[in-house]
Amino acid sequence: MVRERGEPAPWRGPGGVHLRLSLADGLELRLDGETATAPQSLLPFFRVPHRLRVAVGSLASAVDSPFDAVLTGVANPPPPSAELADAEPGSFPFTTWLSDARRLPASVRPGQVLAVSSAGFALDVTYVGPNDGGADSRVLGLPRGASIRLVSDPHEPQANAGKDACLDAGPGAVDGCVELSARVRSLRRLTNPLTDRTVELCEVDAPGRPLQLFISPWHLEEEGLPSPRPGWRVEGAFLFQGRVVGGLPGPSARARLVFG
Repeated sequence: MVRERGEPAPWRGPGGVHLRLSLADGLELRLDGETATAPQSLLPFFRVPHRLRVAVGSLASAVDSPFDAVLTGVANPPPPSAELADAEPGSFPFTTWLSDARRLPASVRPGQVLAVSSAGFALDVTYVGPNDGGADSRVLGLPRGASIRLVSDPHEPQANAGKDACLDAGPGAVDGCVELSARVRSLRRLTNPLTDRTVELCEVDAPGRPLQLFISPWHLEEEGLPSPRPGWRVEGAFLFQGRVVGGLPGPSARARLVFG
């Protein structure tokens, strides 16, 4: 279906297969393959309507694709100037896949702040229920009542626990994966017109900007969990995917770097 009806995905190609098919309200399916005969991936993608500021800790290109990169850093970093002095406090570690890596300059300095549009897709949901019934009640005292951390691979060494640990995930982190406990702000049901199946789009509280999470109703049913409700809490692991929407040098800045 994507191959028949899809259109070229931005910042990918021209070689290989790189198509997107719009489904509903910003939700897409992405079909990608480096060549017409190579293995291809079919993944969901969502165009989040707002920006999340992320101070770069590391940017790593995907091994098997020149069009993708993994950004790891600190979301909602402290404001750099008085213009943002009223910004909400509460930084947290964050990682996401970026589908438009070709937009990135050859080098990005650590600490540079990028604006990204990124949504999380549920890998494992462990709790859906009343706000005060999660795994650790101490989360209620955190900024926006949210606990957000990087997911670590149990088979790899862990990242250092120093003050800069959230800037660079190290070899123990799973690319693009975040474990969180957060309060549901609002809920939307999006219907895939190809299958007539619905997915839950949860907007959850987080410092600075809310996060957008996708949870499949059949996943919840399989795990014996109820459907999310506004004011309830959601806990689990999510794979974040998105794109860069700000913080890159404009054409004039790039020209100054090249020509002086």
